[in-house]
Amino acid sequence: MADRASRRSASVASMIWAWLFVALLAALAIFQIAVAAGAPLGRFTWGGAHPGVLPAGLRVAAVVSILIYAVMAALALDRAGAVELVPDDVAAAGMWVVVGFCVFSVVPNAISRSAGERYVMTPVSVALAVLALLVALG
Repeated sequence: MADRASRRSASVASMIWAWLFVALLAALAIFQIAVAAGAPLGRFTWGGAHPGVLPAGLRVAAVVSILIYAVMAALALDRAGAVELVPDDVAAAGMWVVVGFCVFSVVPNAISRSAGERYVMTPVSVALAVLALLVALG
C-alpha cells in the first residue's frame, strides 16, 4: 500500500513538472510565433544579431523551433503519463535527449552578446533544463 502511494505521489509530481515544462514551451512558442510574424524582438534571439525584425531565413527557423517545442512537449507529457503517444522506453530515451538539448541551450544564451537574450532567455533555458530533468527522472 505504501509503495502504491509513493508511486502515485511521484506520478503526480512528474505530471506537475511536465505541465510546467509544457507551459514554458507554450510561452516560448508564442514568442517564436511573434518573431516569425515579424515582431521586432530579434534582440532576444539569435545572439541579438538582428535587434529588430529577423530576416526571412531566421523567421523560418522560428517556425521550426515551434515544431521542435511541440515534439519536446509531447515527449514530456508522454513520459509523465498524461498521454500515450510512443512506447514507454521511447518516451524515456526521448526525454533524456530533451534534457540534453535544454542543458546545451543554456550555454549560448548565457554567453550571448545580447543583454536581452542573456537576461531573459538564460533563466528560461535553466528552468526548462531543470523541468526536463525532473520529468526525465519521473
